[in-house]
Amino acid sequence: MPDRPDLAAMMSPLTRALIDAELPVLREHGLSMWEYSVLLALGERPLRTQAALAESIGADKTRIIGVLDRLQREGLIERTPDPGDRRARLLSVTPEGRRVRDAAQAAIQRNEERLLARLSEQDRDAFLRALRALAALPRDEITGP
Repeated sequence: MPDRPDLAAMMSPLTRALIDAELPVLREHGLSMWEYSVLLALGERPLRTQAALAESIGADKTRIIGVLDRLQREGLIERTPDPGDRRARLLSVTPEGRRVRDAAQAAIQRNEERLLARLSEQDRDAFLRALRALAALPRDEITGP
């Protein structure tokens, strides 16, 4: 028998609890989890297509259209024609979108500090470094051939 549980067995309950902790914060900022995911994925530079955005956050490209419509109506994102390909749209965060995203993220991370405070500084740094490294892996490297 292995000396540790499977990674998914350890991560899944933690991920569900972290999402449950984020939901009230997101509601306070007028965002759904998908809307927040879009704002995070767009970062500071435009993405060329809705399909690329959907893939980057693990959403179905047809399902994300309503999320983008709402974010645009609220003035949080812009969809502008790509000068290099008029059929494509560039997706970008507006200044208001950045403000809302940054405020929500700051509140979420304040809550996360309670959890991270349970670790020694050395363990915390190692945990965050390892998590960043694993999160940066391409999906097919995790799922295998």
